[in-house]
Amino acid sequence: MPVLTQERRAATLAVIILFQALCALFFIGDVIVDLQGGDGLVELHLAIEACVALGLVAGVVFLMVELRILIQRVASMETGLRAARGEMAQLVDHFFDQWGLTPSERDVALMILKGIENDAIAEMRGTAPGTVRAQCAKIYAKAQVDGRSQLLSVFLEELFAQGMEQFEKAAA
Repeated sequence: MPVLTQERRAATLAVIILFQALCALFFIGDVIVDLQGGDGLVELHLAIEACVALGLVAGVVFLMVELRILIQRVASMETGLRAARGEMAQLVDHFFDQWGLTPSERDVALMILKGIENDAIAEMRGTAPGTVRAQCAKIYAKAQVDGRSQLLSVFLEELFAQGMEQFEKAAA
């Protein structure tokens, strides 16, 4: 769920909490005013209003707990996303170091991983498309893969393997 949508959900919950709190205050005030008037049939009316007010208060408490959980979940997801980005960057650097890629090959390899086509890479780097194709061939040879899809699969397999290790540790 995008952060903006989560923020809207949190804001909506906050508005509901405020509305329910105001309703509860109204009913509590109404009960107090009715108690001062006193009539036999009024007691049933007061009991119903008191139950409704208690229900609203319970709803406010429940929504406050839900809002807090939602805020904590969003913070946790943002932390996890930052960690995943950091792990991916470390993984990329590890493989690039292991393969002995030059700085220009690293740039090209990173753009390949991002899904950028050779012509666009050449344009962004200010080089000829043939130069980029040659760099791609060197990258694939150093990584011992046959092309873009295999290069990407090396990273995905490693990320999934790390993710499974972390999942297994958490489950144990």
